[in-house]
Amino acid sequence: MRVMQLMVFSLFFLWPLRAAACDLALVLAVDVSGSVDASEYRIQMDGLAAGLRDGVVSEALVKGRAQVMLMQWSGETRQEVTLPWASVRSFADVEALARRIEQAPRPWRNYSTAVGEALFLALEQFAAVTQCKRKVIDISGDGFSNEGVEPREAHGALSALGVTVNAIAIEQSEPDLTAYFFENVIRGEGAFVVTAASFADYPSRIRRKLVREVARQTAAVQHGAGRRAAALQ
Repeated sequence: MRVMQLMVFSLFFLWPLRAAACDLALVLAVDVSGSVDASEYRIQMDGLAAGLRDGVVSEALVKGRAQVMLMQWSGETRQEVTLPWASVRSFADVEALARRIEQAPRPWRNYSTAVGEALFLALEQFAAVTQCKRKVIDISGDGFSNEGVEPREAHGALSALGVTVNAIAIEQSEPDLTAYFFENVIRGEGAFVVTAASFADYPSRIRRKLVREVARQTAAVQHGAGRRAAALQ
């Protein structure tokens, strides 16, 4: 009887911890440096919102009980958390997040590109979502880092915390940007770069990127966890 009481007691107190767990913590880090004009900024924010609304992406976010936040970044001292961590538990949560992204004001317009600084600020945010199995930074950019710490300087800290960095390289004015991001920015197992030839290509490319990093990889994590659980039975 005593053993049964202890089991019930343990399940009662452990259940909230298990319910609070999530498969994915995702930082959406958007480039708002001086090379991004007003219409290109609009394309990015609307494209990102549309990507989140995609049926495959939204379903994966809900099933994965994801945590998602939005950062905007530019020069060395101009990086901000625009939307703090939002819990995604329903399709209504996805829609609310997409609308907030569409309505987010742009904080800066005429400053440099500090990719390394953006990575370090994004890295700091994961301290608030330690319960999440996967931690991913989704960074977009249309230029090489030209201010602040170099992106590669963040690699050690990213690896130590198990954070993956994926990128979308907008090559409208920098045709070698994909290679630069591949060599200097992305990090972690399965990390990848998606190329957008121009800002006009951004909406379709960000959707493809979100499907790959949210839907496919979250499904892989859940499948692996299911196999481990079955093996223990």
